Amino acid sequence: MRPVNLIPVDQRRGDRSPMRTGKFSYVLIGGLALALLAVIALAFTSKQVSDRKNEVTDLKVQEQQVAAKAQSLQSFADFRAMQQSRSDTVTSLAQSRFDWQRVLDELARVIPSNIWLVQLAGTVDPTVTVENSPDIPTRASIPGPALEIVGCATGHDAVAGLVSNLEEIDGVTRVGVESSLKPSASDAGGASGSTPTSGAGQTSTTECRTRNFIAKFQIVVAFDAVPAPATATASPSVPSNLAGSGSQLASQTSSTASSGG
Repeated sequence: MRPVNLIPVDQRRGDRSPMRTGKFSYVLIGGLALALLAVIALAFTSKQVSDRKNEVTDLKVQEQQVAAKAQSLQSFADFRAMQQSRSDTVTSLAQSRFDWQRVLDELARVIPSNIWLVQLAGTVDPTVTVENSPDIPTRASIPGPALEIVGCATGHDAVAGLVSNLEEIDGVTRVGVESSLKPSASDAGGASGSTPTSGAGQTSTTECRTRNFIAKFQIVVAFDAVPAPATATASPSVPSNLAGSGSQLASQTSSTASSGG
């Protein structure tokens, strides 16, 4: 006969309970471990998120502080920009300024005693017009500063000598003689008489050929290489020593210069 154990399986002492042994316990332990890791990871992630939010809040506070400080310093930045702009403007004007005073001073030094002027105009470009200035066509071909000179000399040789002297002025690039004419036979009789014209209480004379040998000339002195500003608003005064150099300026002598000149 085969023996039969009538004790219930869960109450047997010597035998292993199927529910307490086997793969189920390992699966259960693994699941608990995974749950624990998930809880730890969730807690760590939550802490990181909280830290990042705190950092964002701190950065926003710092941004507001920096913006407030920048706003308080904006007036200084605006003043600095205005100062730099004015400095650049002054530098630009100084670099583009045409020194008419120096030019007229040198002109007074190079005019020989046998030359006298009746009209003189200085302009920074051909678009500038001066009242009672000489109307010399050559001036239109010179884009930069130029002197227009009308006067008389004791002959054509004296005019040639004047041209040579004018070329010695600092900055002169070329000297053009528009005309150099002695009085014709028909003009010789009336050359000694001058026609006065009144203007602003002064007397002007444009005809200076009082003798047959006197030549009236028209000359344009160019300063092509000299930069000049786009506008001309000031007029220089003619130095007093211009007349003392042996020349005579009539009352029609006019000159204009660039702004700041």
